[in-house]
Amino acid sequence: MYDYGIGTLEKYGLTAEGTSRTRGAVLCRTQKGLFLLREYWGSEKKLAMQQRLLKKLSDAGYSVDLYLENQEGQLITKNKDDIPFTLQYWYEGRECDTKSKADILESVRILAVLHTHMCLPAEGIYQEKSLKDEYLRHNQELRKIRKFIRKNGAGSAFEKEYLANVQWFLERAEVALGKLQDSDYEALRQQTKEAGWICHGEYNQHNVLILKKGTAVTNFGHFRFDVQVADLYRFMRKILEKYNWDPQLGKDMLKEYDAVRRISPAERENLKIRFLYPEKYWKLANYYFSHNKAWISEKNVEKQRKIIEQKEIWADFTKKAF
Repeated sequence: MYDYGIGTLEKYGLTAEGTSRTRGAVLCRTQKGLFLLREYWGSEKKLAMQQRLLKKLSDAGYSVDLYLENQEGQLITKNKDDIPFTLQYWYEGRECDTKSKADILESVRILAVLHTHMCLPAEGIYQEKSLKDEYLRHNQELRKIRKFIRKNGAGSAFEKEYLANVQWFLERAEVALGKLQDSDYEALRQQTKEAGWICHGEYNQHNVLILKKGTAVTNFGHFRFDVQVADLYRFMRKILEKYNWDPQLGKDMLKEYDAVRRISPAERENLKIRFLYPEKYWKLANYYFSHNKAWISEKNVEKQRKIIEQKEIWADFTKKAF
C-alpha cells in the first residue's frame, strides 16, 4: 500500500501515532508533536533560502512552519519509491475567520510584526518582477481579449458583459499605470532589493492559524524580495472584496499594520496605486482567455457580474480609505 511517504518519518527519528490528509499533504501526530509531510518538487536552492528565513523568524520567537532536517542533516528525504518529501512543524489551530474582524486585524498585525524581521542578504535572485511591466502587460492583454471577442463574436453572457464594461476598467488600469510610472516606485524597489526585504508572497487567511496562544503563519514557499506592502495589499484586497470594499475596515487594517511597522509615504503611495488597479477584473478575463472559451462556467459569469456591480464602490475605496 502506498504510504504517501509516512515511511520517511523513521529518517527523522519519528513514528506516526496518527495521520490525516489535508491540502496536498499529510498531517502526522508523533511522539514529538504535530508535523506536516508533503512531496517537494521545487528548487533545493530556494528551499534552503526559505529555511534560512523561517529559522530567523523562529529564532525570534514566532510560530512558523520551519522544516525539519533528517538524521543526515538534509531538508529533503526520499521514500522507497524515490519520491522527495519535506517535513515541517505544524500547529493545532484554526484558519483566520474572514467573518471575524478580530481575526482580520490580528492577521494584519502579525504580518507587520513578521515583516520587521523578514530580510536576508540580497543575492539577486527571487526578485519579484517589476509592477510596471506587469501592469503594462495586463493592459495589453485586456485589449487583446476585447479584440478577440469582437472578431469572433460575443456569444456568451460573459463575453457580452466583458465588451460592455472593459473600457471602464481599462481606463482605470491606464490611470494606475500612469501614476505608478510617475511615482517613486523604482527607488522604493531598489531600496527593497538592497536591504533584502522579503514578502511572504501568498499571505491570505488560509496561511494564518489562530492558536490558543498566539498566531502561526505558514506556507512561505512563494516568498520573494519585493516591496513588503505588496503582502498587505494582497491580504486586504481579498478581505475587502468580501466586505463590499468597506472603507472603514480598510482604514482599520492600515492603522493596525502602521502601528507595528510604519508605512512610509512612498509605500503608502504604492499601496494606493495597487488598489487603483482592477486586478480581480484582469484575473478573471485572463482565466477566460487561457481556458476553454466554448464553455464558460456560471460561477465565472457571476464573479464578473459581482465585480461590475462593485465597480463604483471599488473606485471610491481609495478616496475614502486613504
